[in-house]
Amino acid sequence: MAMLPSVRHLSYWLAVIEEQSFTAAAQRLRISQPALSRQVRELERQIGGELVERLPRGARPTAAGRALLPEARAAVAAAERAARVARETLELEAGDLELATLPTLAAGSLLPCIRQWHDEHPTISIHLREYSVRSMLQESVFAGVGDLAIGTRPRLWLGPIESLGWEEYVVVLPPNDVLLSADRVALEDLRERKWVLYDRRQGLSEVVLAACARAGFQPSGVVETMQVEAAARFAAAGLGPALVPVNNVPSDLAPAVRRLAVPLGTEVVAYTRSSWSPAAEAFMTIARRYVSAIEPEDTIPL
Repeated sequence: MAMLPSVRHLSYWLAVIEEQSFTAAAQRLRISQPALSRQVRELERQIGGELVERLPRGARPTAAGRALLPEARAAVAAAERAARVARETLELEAGDLELATLPTLAAGSLLPCIRQWHDEHPTISIHLREYSVRSMLQESVFAGVGDLAIGTRPRLWLGPIESLGWEEYVVVLPPNDVLLSADRVALEDLRERKWVLYDRRQGLSEVVLAACARAGFQPSGVVETMQVEAAARFAAAGLGPALVPVNNVPSDLAPAVRRLAVPLGTEVVAYTRSSWSPAAEAFMTIARRYVSAIEPEDTIPL
């Protein structure tokens, strides 16, 4: 019984056939020409006949070689696919995932995703990179930070992007506010109030100002903060209304929360520089289960 040829021998022989030269094939494979010739002779011994016709100025397949050619290519391609799948599987068994995102998402929508990730992939740690505004997140990912980014849709992005859903914003009202009697609140009804606002270095400042501008007014602030939970608690303590991502509202403040008459939301997307790594794709599979999914036509995208 003839020996089965190895993938290495087949790939070396294919290089000779494709280059039509032992010299060029050896250079491509970065081995010596005598070593390549030995590998081809060993393949011919395993097959039981000559596969290469050695010419004064090159090489070409024999009749047996021409018959072997499509099967050899298929065998080498299958072996390469098998190795790639194995490597990708191993990547999900150890190492870390570098995730670039916004603090509001890290403490809100992504919190259950990260918890689920460690249940499903306990040997892969997550390294969070948090940026307070969208532009800083986008610039850092473009510069090489992170296996993937999850945030608001970047501007003029050329790499892969996938929409994960929509993050809804709600208003937190002071206690005994007359608007707490309503199921939903119109932003226009809050134009005369003193607001709990965000520091301009916090990305939510842009959201609040844009939302109020669409409602026809500029909010007047009583206090500014960088912390989203602090904004919600300031509002619930009576300082004034605050606009907060629904997943960032502490559960004990639920009685002070009202949805807006016209739902307000920003799209949450995942993006990367060139292609998704296996770990990034696995995290996105989890994220799709948890990111809020209100319909875009019912929101005001910012």
